[in-house]
Amino acid sequence: MKEKKRKEKRVIPGFGLSLGITLALLGFIVLIPLCSLVVFSAQLSFSEFITTITRPRVLASYVVSFETAFVAAVIDAVMGILLAWVLVRYDFPGKKIMNGIIELPFALPTAVAGIALTHLTTTDGWVGSFFSNTFGIELAYTKIGITIALVFIGIPFVVRSVEPVLEKIDIQYEEAANIMGANGRQTVFQVILPEILPALISGFALSFARGLGEYGSVVFIAGNKPYETEIAPLMIMSELQEYDYSSATSIALVMLVTAFIILFINAVIQSKTSKIISGIA
Repeated sequence: MKEKKRKEKRVIPGFGLSLGITLALLGFIVLIPLCSLVVFSAQLSFSEFITTITRPRVLASYVVSFETAFVAAVIDAVMGILLAWVLVRYDFPGKKIMNGIIELPFALPTAVAGIALTHLTTTDGWVGSFFSNTFGIELAYTKIGITIALVFIGIPFVVRSVEPVLEKIDIQYEEAANIMGANGRQTVFQVILPEILPALISGFALSFARGLGEYGSVVFIAGNKPYETEIAPLMIMSELQEYDYSSATSIALVMLVTAFIILFINAVIQSKTSKIISGIA
């Protein structure tokens, strides 16, 4: 009995050391830099803090960031599923190249992406001139342009979240659904979608959170018009350029808390969704 209890209490060899190293790295790399935001923001009184983060121009920048990031995340969710499906279920020439291109936004400097997208979407660019001359729609220096940039940098999160789950889904489930009389829509919504839903939610949340804080790829294409296309990260940079560190960190703190809430809600939804799916299975 004693030997059994000892075996049950044993942990992975080196667990204590590895846990200590992990917590130390987490503290130095993540927690301490984030705590500095609170320290700088604390230089303002509570009333000054509220005044700083609720200025009309700052509030307008929050709205622009939230609207464009949410719309881009929705587009990423739809297009990400389609891309992941094609990469998993079909074989075609250039598939490996396409699979590598999906990750290009991860490696590409965001400023390079912003400059390239701006040249494409201006009224003189290939894409921008087509939409401007054909439909009378301007892409660059509008919220549409910001959304395009956020879709570009966010879609890999959805694809790489959904793709491994699709690979694990046995095609026999779909064949069984067809044999039982399910049509294509029923197979998608009742067989495939429930399996990939937690991964899809995770990809959506990551894309949304990344879009809220994106700066490099957006600042060129946004036009940075106050109250129209000015994003929250640009407000932070503007405050830093004026050496107003307290205001900059106050706005940054709001964005940090917002991102944390989004990821926390994502974790809760994923947990509940996984339990529901496990119960059904």
